Amino acid sequence: MDSPTTTTTPDTALEQSFDLVARTEKAEGAIATLRSDVDEVKARVDRIGKAAQRPVLQSGDSAAPEVKGFVDHYLRRGSTEHFGAELKSISGVAPSDGGYAVPRQIDAAIAHTLTALSPIRAIAQVVQTGSAGYRKLVTTGGTASGWVSETAGRPETDTPDFAEIAPPTGELYANPAASQAMLDDAGFDLESWLASEIASEFARAEGAAFVNGSGADQPRGFLQAPTSTAADDARAFGTLQHVPSGAAAGFDAEPDIALIDLVHALKAGHRQGASWVMNSATLAEVRKFKTADGAFLWQPSLADGQPDRLLGYPVVEAEAMPDIAADSTPIAFGNFRNGYLIAERSATRILRDPFTNKPFVHFYATKRVGGQVLDSEAIKLLRIGE
Repeated sequence: MDSPTTTTTPDTALEQSFDLVARTEKAEGAIATLRSDVDEVKARVDRIGKAAQRPVLQSGDSAAPEVKGFVDHYLRRGSTEHFGAELKSISGVAPSDGGYAVPRQIDAAIAHTLTALSPIRAIAQVVQTGSAGYRKLVTTGGTASGWVSETAGRPETDTPDFAEIAPPTGELYANPAASQAMLDDAGFDLESWLASEIASEFARAEGAAFVNGSGADQPRGFLQAPTSTAADDARAFGTLQHVPSGAAAGFDAEPDIALIDLVHALKAGHRQGASWVMNSATLAEVRKFKTADGAFLWQPSLADGQPDRLLGYPVVEAEAMPDIAADSTPIAFGNFRNGYLIAERSATRILRDPFTNKPFVHFYATKRVGGQVLDSEAIKLLRIGE
């Protein structure tokens, strides 16, 4: 017996079509709502992540007592009578002469901003000291080693040679000013403003000193170290190696050759974590360099927040680096975490000065900072010349 045949009438087909459209619209609406919820959650996670990466400067009643007292009494009004126990005087003779140490929350915000703005600080080794002087012993040859069996005696190894690193230090200062009307305004975020202004001035001054500082009452920049074309095993400790560019006043027809030579003059261990350092004028020239087959040496970043790269290594812009000219060293390449040492006292001092430039109030901030080449094998320089 033949099975019954189901017949679909035009009305039934139309109803099924409307039902399918309604279901599709409902599904699309649910998907749009879900996407909106996911985007909102992602935005919240991003905000939480960014907030966790920066020091929090609380204001108002929720601020820490020492921060609130320091800001409301000393910074805004210059009074120390109501919270003297909360202030930590730097000067042992007269607190008004030496200023006061800022609370840790404000000092952390200054340090965070300073690292972001100071190019060499961001890639160098930074140590905190409790005194004005800092010394470190480094080995210049290393201890001899060898192989023995499990039960054999261990022969005495050679005694390593040591060299002392004592970074020259100086007093780094900034002197931002605000009007008394700004300070009287309760809505004025004095903590964040002060941290930003101090960090900006510190970054400008130390950025030049870490590159080319003389070492007299300031750090000794890495460009002030003696240089030689000799390899690592033939140079004196503390002398940097430089590689010639191939032309008297710039680069020759194949600039990639000199840059590749500079990269491989650095030992493989140091190349892990190495970076280029140059100013923006030099960078503008380097970005035009091509290989023999016409490919650019420059590799722009493909992700937000990631540095651009040259021959596979990140590029750091430091405006204190010299321009391309005869006998100059416009490009440095190296592992600055191993090669350059910054020693600083962690506490920042602030002296409030409402008298020098009335009606403005100056905040004279100081900090002890030193710097010097730590490992002369970890930094290489490109010198313009043949």
